[in-house]
Amino acid sequence: MSELQLGLAGIVLLFVLLATSMPVAFAMTLVGLAGFAVAVNVPAALHVMVTDYYDVFSSYGLTVIPLFVFMGQVAFHTGISRKLFAAAHCWFGWLRGGLAMATVGACTVFGAICGSGPATAATMAAVALPEMKRYRYHPGFAAGTVAAGGSIGMMIPPSVVFIVYGVMTEQSIGKLFIAGIVPGLMIAALFMATIGLLCTLRPGLAPAATVATWRERFRSLAGVIEILLLFVLVMGGMFAGWFTPTEAAAVGAAGSVVLALVSGKCQFQMLATAMGETLRTSCMVMVIVAGATVFGHFLQITNVPTELAAWMAGLPLPGWGIMMAIILFYLVAGAFLDALALVLLTIPIFYPVVLNLGFDPIWFGVMIVLVTQMGVISPPVGVNVYVVSGMDRAVPLQSVFKGALPFLAALVVAALLLLAFPQIVTVPTTWVK
Repeated sequence: MSELQLGLAGIVLLFVLLATSMPVAFAMTLVGLAGFAVAVNVPAALHVMVTDYYDVFSSYGLTVIPLFVFMGQVAFHTGISRKLFAAAHCWFGWLRGGLAMATVGACTVFGAICGSGPATAATMAAVALPEMKRYRYHPGFAAGTVAAGGSIGMMIPPSVVFIVYGVMTEQSIGKLFIAGIVPGLMIAALFMATIGLLCTLRPGLAPAATVATWRERFRSLAGVIEILLLFVLVMGGMFAGWFTPTEAAAVGAAGSVVLALVSGKCQFQMLATAMGETLRTSCMVMVIVAGATVFGHFLQITNVPTELAAWMAGLPLPGWGIMMAIILFYLVAGAFLDALALVLLTIPIFYPVVLNLGFDPIWFGVMIVLVTQMGVISPPVGVNVYVVSGMDRAVPLQSVFKGALPFLAALVVAALLLLAFPQIVTVPTTWVK
């Protein structure tokens, strides 16, 4: 068996193991270890595995993950998510479908302190679904809106997917964060437009809510101004060159604790819960990254990424045609694999292709996050849909998927806009010091 055949066999075995519901981190580690042992020898394979795990868990660059996760956990447990939704409700609630638009707005802002799509979906499901039920929104439409809105947390910085992509490709995490802001806001606007169009065509989906006075609207901003200031400090500090991403994460984590102290909600039990959730989430991400690193080293010695890059670069297609094929692959695969696992699994394969075609690696990172957003609301394994369905078991899973499908069209429009106008991503990154 040639090295290339061994690499392809390893990829097939990995998907077989994933189909058996083996945790993706263990599956990648096992296939990488076994494949490296066959290609080289057992001692070399064990050395690579130990070294990769040690390097990942001692990586200074990856310390941003637990710090940003902790910031989001503290914000959630101090009730900031409810304040965000209340403020969005005051400003958008008077429109038909306004509560759904408010949910999208709250998801966008909460994503700026959370960094995780499923976590944003779970948080807003607990806050927004009861309110939309109270105002007689269609259950499937309401749940689908929360699932789709939660995906914005993957694009709005600080995003865990951006952090991992930056570490794996040695790109600036600060530039990736800045690059995600405009596309994230654009997706939020497209989601709101989708809601408005749906509610115009089918008024029964969402009745109009009560109209808040201007005084109530401006008063509601008091509940979100602290977290917005924290976001501006963290992102503005990176934008101005005051902080590295790791330092910015530390400032954000410390700032969230200060806000909790000021609000009088900084209790020992809350901090213990936030730290426990942070530890659980961070360890999960780190083990997946380590497993993907082992698998990536196995692929490197089999020359699969190099051969694939050469083959795709030689196809009789223009660069944008090859990029469309890559995007289509991510769209299909994202419906079956966890977003983070998909990125870690495929970056060693497709990243050389993107560089050979001359595409901007920061732009490609944004495109990957966008198509993985599609995956978290696509059947059959849309993670956000399962999260929302688990939060409200009264709504059948099929109804949540049906309610989320119109937002897939909005994400497709966003992908086409970024493909046609890459300046949406690349221009803001030139302002970063």
